[in-house]
Amino acid sequence: MPDSFIVFLIWLIPCAPLAAAVLAAMFGPRVMGEKSSWLAVAGVGLAALASLTLLAHFVAGGESIATGYEWINVGNLQISIDLQADAMTVLMLVTVTTVSFLVVVYSRGYMHGDPGYPRFFAEVALFVFSMCMLVLSSSFLMLFIFWEGVGVCSYLLIGFWYEKPSASAAAKKAFIVNRIGDFGFLIGLMLIWTTFGSLHFADVLNPDRIQQIADTQPYMISAICLLLLLGAMGKSAQFPLHVWLPDAMEGPTPVSALIHAATMVTAGVYLVARATPLFVFAPEVQLLMACIGGFTALLAALIALTQNDLKRVLAYSTVSQLGYMFLALGCAGFAPELATLAVTAAMFHLFTHAFFKALLFLGAGSVMHAMGNEIDMRKFGGLRSLMPRTHLTFLVGSAALAGVPLLSAFWSKDEILGVVAAGMHHEQFATLAIILLAAAVGTAGLTAFYTFRAYFRTFWGEQYVPAAAGHHAHESPASMTGPLIVLAVAAAFIGILTGPTHLYGNYLAHTQGLEMHEHASINWLAMGLGTLAAVVGIAVAWVMYGNLIPPASEQAQQPAPTNPLALLSYNKFYLDELFEWLIVKPFVYVGRLLIQVDRFVIDGLIDLLAAIPGLAGKQLRPVQNGMLPGYALGMAVGVIVLLIAVLAKL
Repeated sequence: MPDSFIVFLIWLIPCAPLAAAVLAAMFGPRVMGEKSSWLAVAGVGLAALASLTLLAHFVAGGESIATGYEWINVGNLQISIDLQADAMTVLMLVTVTTVSFLVVVYSRGYMHGDPGYPRFFAEVALFVFSMCMLVLSSSFLMLFIFWEGVGVCSYLLIGFWYEKPSASAAAKKAFIVNRIGDFGFLIGLMLIWTTFGSLHFADVLNPDRIQQIADTQPYMISAICLLLLLGAMGKSAQFPLHVWLPDAMEGPTPVSALIHAATMVTAGVYLVARATPLFVFAPEVQLLMACIGGFTALLAALIALTQNDLKRVLAYSTVSQLGYMFLALGCAGFAPELATLAVTAAMFHLFTHAFFKALLFLGAGSVMHAMGNEIDMRKFGGLRSLMPRTHLTFLVGSAALAGVPLLSAFWSKDEILGVVAAGMHHEQFATLAIILLAAAVGTAGLTAFYTFRAYFRTFWGEQYVPAAAGHHAHESPASMTGPLIVLAVAAAFIGILTGPTHLYGNYLAHTQGLEMHEHASINWLAMGLGTLAAVVGIAVAWVMYGNLIPPASEQAQQPAPTNPLALLSYNKFYLDELFEWLIVKPFVYVGRLLIQVDRFVIDGLIDLLAAIPGLAGKQLRPVQNGMLPGYALGMAVGVIVLLIAVLAKL
């Protein structure tokens, strides 16, 4: 393809959703109404088509820069709006745009009748634009700008139903928690600029330049990577900054699918993968990342075991799977030659996860749509005959997430377990690798259990529906089930098509800065442990929930568990309450104290200073009484005093 056409496609990918967002915002509310959804379908669809075309172009590798315009030119700081496309970029774009397109199509049926219908599609299209620009960024500064753009769009979408206090609170929580990570990211950018004298990827991620900095300033690379990791932890919901993601369920279900599957939460993984040439020179930060990822994966899986909200189970599953990705990226700290394999494993799992997690969230939305917006699994069950298409597609997504052999997550999880197990071949890290592998395998078993717990409780047992659904509970319309079928096909086959064939790894190896040493051989121990964990988890879920007897009525909810360990899981290990007492309330108390200091001390001093002229005037006011004899006496006394003073000097 001609270079000019490639540049056109690169610019089309973000510009098409942006145009859709602008037109939907301008003409949707008063002119187009619900027809405005077609603008988002067309804009995101064009972006997906252009991404797939670029995918074919970059099969042989290479890199393209779409030059824009000079944005900042101050002293040595020169920043231009250029878009960079290479193998990693295009794979991310395909993931983002194809999943987003299916979510937009699904949303046309799900959001039907909502008063904010045009606003929803304008915000979704703007979200896709921001994510595409983030992925296409050619510099850290440009990435950070659209990193913040994604954050703003997520705030708008999570709080879409802003009249609900819980939605507004969730949007604010997501925005504030992400600012903690973004603060670290921003400081990291400052260190990159002062250290490298540039913010462009081509300058900063040059291995020779990094080696030079590492030789002269050995701790600077580690500091930069630690700050970038903090930013990635906030966006990708890693412990302890994971608490915002489950609450993001307050937004519409398509928003949950967008945020949790292919867009916002994957940005942190993409940042670390893109900056891998930098992280290779900070192995201690990579090992810290592996520990954080492994702990997050296990913690979130433990919490998901006892949740009754179907979407919340899937939300904690997302946190857990993101932990898997960070675990894989961090395992590059065992040895530099594992870097490319670690990035490939993490990005491959990101790729497969996007499809089956979007499928599960949209399937949960289909259930919610049929159940009168009820999502508590204790209030419905036995829906497999009532909603056959939703049931079958949800089953495929559940099996893929659980790691059932030959489905997508089976291959990507196997690669992650293989990378973790590779650490056992390095004597100094063998113990850590064993601990991380045990956590990863345990998480795989827990994932299979809580996923099929949700599946069995929703679709098996005796059929019963909540009163809110009335007599109108039925399968969702084709506009909603169509995307489910497409995603189910992808979740079933995309792993086996790109994993064992090394198609994904070969393609990703063309990314600038990554060098493919060799393909990872199949680790039969890791594969066997992962498969055994999945089988055991599914079997236990079947025994406990496969023939669940429904409650007598929708009001007969199960009480909170009494077992101390189950109670810890049910209450999310009281982390929200802990952060409330350790962080939120102290800041609130300090804020209230500062308000009183401002009101009574600072304002008091200012009021006192302002009162001094008035008080002085009040004391002088009796002198100016308007009586001429008094003025004459004052003048005479003044003359006498002056004369005395003069005569005293003579």
